[in-house]
Amino acid sequence: MIEINNVSKMYGSKLAVDNLTLTVRDGEILGLLGPNGAGKSTALKMITGITDITSGNILIDGHDITNDAERAKENFGFVLDSPDMFLKLKGIEFLKYIGIIYGVDKNRLKSNILKYSSVLEIDTNLNQYIQSYSHGMRQKIMVVASLIHEPKTWILDEPLTGLDPKSQHTIKELMREHTKKGNAVLFSTHVLETAEKLCDRVAIIDNGKLIIVDTLDNLYKKNEDNSLEEIFLRLTTNE
Repeated sequence: MIEINNVSKMYGSKLAVDNLTLTVRDGEILGLLGPNGAGKSTALKMITGITDITSGNILIDGHDITNDAERAKENFGFVLDSPDMFLKLKGIEFLKYIGIIYGVDKNRLKSNILKYSSVLEIDTNLNQYIQSYSHGMRQKIMVVASLIHEPKTWILDEPLTGLDPKSQHTIKELMREHTKKGNAVLFSTHVLETAEKLCDRVAIIDNGKLIIVDTLDNLYKKNEDNSLEEIFLRLTTNE
């Protein structure tokens, strides 16, 4: 579970996130939607402790990301919007390194590396350097790395960008499997059709403010619209 309580972020005089309050429940997939520059990535980076919070607080499974950061970070896996990292390591070296950081048992680490790299069809590439990977392969190894410690909460920033349809489908299935175990998934996306088919709830932010959060069924009923696209375009300002 993620609990975001009255969180704001200032960059100089610019208010990037404005008094955001949002809960991501265990057992659900919540999609974070918004125009470019709405504050989605900033919000995710505060949730994961990459960016400092100006005011408010964030709890990951009851642990404060600012005051109890180590315990909070043990409970989530994060897929950044850019996979271009650790390029001079081989895939297997990177995954073992991540496993050691999280204190994953050697046998469990080996099993999870094999499981997720096979599912995402990069198991035959693990002895190659990440810098030789295509964008899609880099994205997939970051997904594997985010799951090998079996986190309760899974956070993804635009995880499907640059992936072929089969890989997109696989990652969406992994999200569904994650929540079926009683875990939480939070992901940002620009692809409204994906959110419409995948999410239990969606949260729309614009200019750093939460505009609405609800199930799709409730959104359709309340707004008398036929699609998430219609609702999104009506609620957000013109980019």
